[in-house]
Amino acid sequence: MENKITQLRKGILELAILGSLHHESRYGYSLIRSISGESELDITEGTIYPILSRLSKEELIKAEWVESNQGPPRKYYSLTPKGERAYEILMAEFNKLASTVAHANKKPEKSSPEGERKILEVKREVKDGE
Repeated sequence: MENKITQLRKGILELAILGSLHHESRYGYSLIRSISGESELDITEGTIYPILSRLSKEELIKAEWVESNQGPPRKYYSLTPKGERAYEILMAEFNKLASTVAHANKKPEKSSPEGERKILEVKREVKDGE
């Protein structure tokens, strides 16, 4: 089960990163804070940076060093035009999937009692020579 949870988180985190960068450029720690927010997920640099590296290789994001008033330069990440398109497509698909899961998990409005179920009996007719 742990592997399923890991795979689910990886896909969701990738979309969350793209979504966060959809609004503005961010440096690594800022990105972690923006994604984790109030969630109980333990998102660390060891989780985020490999995803950022992969997204960069796929040319969905770009990185640039920016001088900081508060210390050393910071590496800021932003979406490329290809990344913007990917985000829009993935977000639309995520919304469809989330809606499907929510619908499937919905309690039926009216469940029929056992007595109301109708049993359909199917008989096969045997013809001569069969």
